[in-house]
Amino acid sequence: MSGDGKGPAPGSGAHPDDYKGYREPLLSVLKENGVTVWCIVRAKTTKGVFEGLILPRSETADPYHLVLKLGSGYNVGLRYDTIQSIEKTGYFRAEYRIPEQEFPVDPAKPRVKLFGTGGTIASRLDYRTGAVIPAFSPGELYGSVPELADICNLETEKLFGVFSENMGPEQYLVLAEKIGEAIRAGYDGIVIGHGTDTMHHTAAALSFMVQRPPVPIVMVGSQRSSDRPSSDAAQNLINATWTAAHGPIAEVMVCMFGPTSDRYNLLHRGTRVRKMHSSTRSTFRTIGDIPLAMVENGKLTPLQEGWAPRRDDREVEIHPVFEERVTIAYYYPNMHPDVIDALVEKGYRGIVLAGTGLGHVNRRLYPALERARDAGVLVFMTLQTLWGFVQMYVYETGREILGLGVIPLANMLPEVAYIKLGWALGMHPDDPEKVVELMQTPIAGEITPREPHDGYLVFQGGVPEMKEFLGRIWS
Repeated sequence: MSGDGKGPAPGSGAHPDDYKGYREPLLSVLKENGVTVWCIVRAKTTKGVFEGLILPRSETADPYHLVLKLGSGYNVGLRYDTIQSIEKTGYFRAEYRIPEQEFPVDPAKPRVKLFGTGGTIASRLDYRTGAVIPAFSPGELYGSVPELADICNLETEKLFGVFSENMGPEQYLVLAEKIGEAIRAGYDGIVIGHGTDTMHHTAAALSFMVQRPPVPIVMVGSQRSSDRPSSDAAQNLINATWTAAHGPIAEVMVCMFGPTSDRYNLLHRGTRVRKMHSSTRSTFRTIGDIPLAMVENGKLTPLQEGWAPRRDDREVEIHPVFEERVTIAYYYPNMHPDVIDALVEKGYRGIVLAGTGLGHVNRRLYPALERARDAGVLVFMTLQTLWGFVQMYVYETGREILGLGVIPLANMLPEVAYIKLGWALGMHPDDPEKVVELMQTPIAGEITPREPHDGYLVFQGGVPEMKEFLGRIWS
């Protein structure tokens, strides 16, 4: 940041740009108190006293809140009708820019390719619009995270500029092809910057579209942008890049925070990972298994066996296909058969059911499932519980559903099953038997023989066992 320490004096006739983004009724509050954007102020409100820097508002933000950047680095919004007085104590015009330096090249270091899809890894905040602007060129990333130069020779290529909810088959196919090109070009590892919301979907897609890679393919993102003191962006990027450059595991992985503390990252297999919390930094969890490895301070510690090792060859199988007329249907009590009928009538070729318990739906759906089968629509069963296996022979309901042609998918996660079904139908568009065979055949760890005894652990606050455990740690 840079600032001149001056700015318009109270009552000096400020320019409209000095109130950037603020409208009535807050505009009158600012003018009455003789303050503008970039003023350092002491604001007395009915909620307490706040000291900080007045930031511009996004042009699309509401007109009721004054935004202050506090000394802690966090922002606070003060509603206009709670403000009693604002005293100007200084002026500091912030211009956030990413320091860009030439990325040093060392022939002795591995080459890593970073593909950008639109997720924010390192960033700055554009206070004119309120948008987070990603750092992406090697020089920008080096200026933001200089530790990267100690790890590898980094090259970047921006493929897309979309929010993760807008990632889909069109992007999956391009990304798979580009990964294949980079591997054949001799890169020692691949990093993919991606928004966190649908990262597990893309990880699953790449696990099926890019098979037997000889080098690590590491997806990474950040839960909190780089302008925040609690940002996970730098640590995630450092550990993901180190894994791509030096790690021994040649699979599609997600590299994100392990614990809530800034200690280590976990590597999750691309077909067993899921985002499990909307905002916490340790949001990604391995489901139905344990993580592949832990990465901390330039050291990778495997947590399980059976992963694919790095190889010296450049051979890789790229299968960039996807049938888009597939969907997930999440079962709920009183679900009506017209939900399934509508999907069939609209031309969907495959449906993944997320059933209750061991893989159940109500009997009301039976005629619709039978009609789907007769129409040639493939229907597969997964579990809402996420943990555990589909076991449709245990109860009469499950056996009846099997008789209607619904196909169980062991412990495959619902989202992974959806992605795999789209891919499998793309591979064999005219051969349903091969699609079924492919769906039930493990390819990238999406189906496992069993769950680990120490995989499903729920640290539930408030229960005696948890209190005892925490008491031992904190005593």
